[in-house]
Amino acid sequence: MDEKNDARLPKPPRAYEEFVSRYPHLRAAWESINDQGAEGPLDNKTQRLIKLAIAIGAMRQGAVHASARKGLALEITVEELEQVVALSAGTMGLPACVAAFSWVHDEVRKQK
Repeated sequence: MDEKNDARLPKPPRAYEEFVSRYPHLRAAWESINDQGAEGPLDNKTQRLIKLAIAIGAMRQGAVHASARKGLALEITVEELEQVVALSAGTMGLPACVAAFSWVHDEVRKQK
């Protein structure tokens, strides 16, 4: 399954759409980077969980929101998302882990 073409994925945020419509070459470059990164033996679920972990590690709130939103759309469970957050505690520390937990749950609440 190709995540990029998965109909279950939410529409990108309006700001993203406005930006890439103004800069179509950047959109193409971004899509090329994502396509290349997706090539390999990892399935889409594993890739999405890894992307969430990287977003947490980089403390990128928007990327954590996006990864959680896309993960939920791909039927990754809340418990699986939470485990990725919990795994970050030992490396990131509790305050950063709690922040990431709140960002993930921002998206979980939107699903209800």
